[in-house]
Amino acid sequence: MKAAFTGSTGAAAAPDTAVRKPRDGGLARRAARLLRRGGRPVLVLYTLALGGGLGLVSADWATRGGYPFGGVRIGAWIAWPRAGATNADPYTRAVNARRGEIPLAVGEGLLLTAAEDDAGRTLDATCTYAVAGAVPPARAWTLTVAGRGARDPDRPLMREGFTSTEILRRPDGRFEIVLAPTAEPGNWLPAPRAQGPMRLALRLYDTPAAASIASIDRGSVPTITRRDCAP
Repeated sequence: MKAAFTGSTGAAAAPDTAVRKPRDGGLARRAARLLRRGGRPVLVLYTLALGGGLGLVSADWATRGGYPFGGVRIGAWIAWPRAGATNADPYTRAVNARRGEIPLAVGEGLLLTAAEDDAGRTLDATCTYAVAGAVPPARAWTLTVAGRGARDPDRPLMREGFTSTEILRRPDGRFEIVLAPTAEPGNWLPAPRAQGPMRLALRLYDTPAAASIASIDRGSVPTITRRDCAP
């Protein structure tokens, strides 16, 4: 019987020690295999879960900021004449519910908001702004500032707005409110956070402008001018 030799050196053949890389199935491949094995029931459940997830994400995005529909732009401000209407769209009602606010009903007043200055730049908490001029005719009004998102818990509670009865005015009846991160003389409105975007809200109570937005022109709303920003 013939003996088997591996070569002239007589050494046994070395086993294949190459490390095989594991297959990179990935999440998509695993999901595809699961769908093929489970058949139609798994496909239905997957579709429902995907649709529900996308629906929740889109609803959260649409109601996280301001009202998505129905605004009328006037300079840097946007008027929302239907925010408190009984037939307001579902997104508007969802925003009101999420904020926990009771909007002004049609005939009671009008809400205007501003997230940018007159140059179209986003309001930044590190910058100083002059909100000056006049407001449309109204029995009373308030001007408040808020940050986008949750309030900074480490920041002390300070003034969040002014009312028409406490504002300091010039001899001609016009006013100037300085929105700034540090104290300013006169009508100082502190920034609601150390940094990040801000939003102003101007609420007019018992105003004829609520019945006709066309009566509000560019010169009848306050200007928002950025002065400087912290480095």
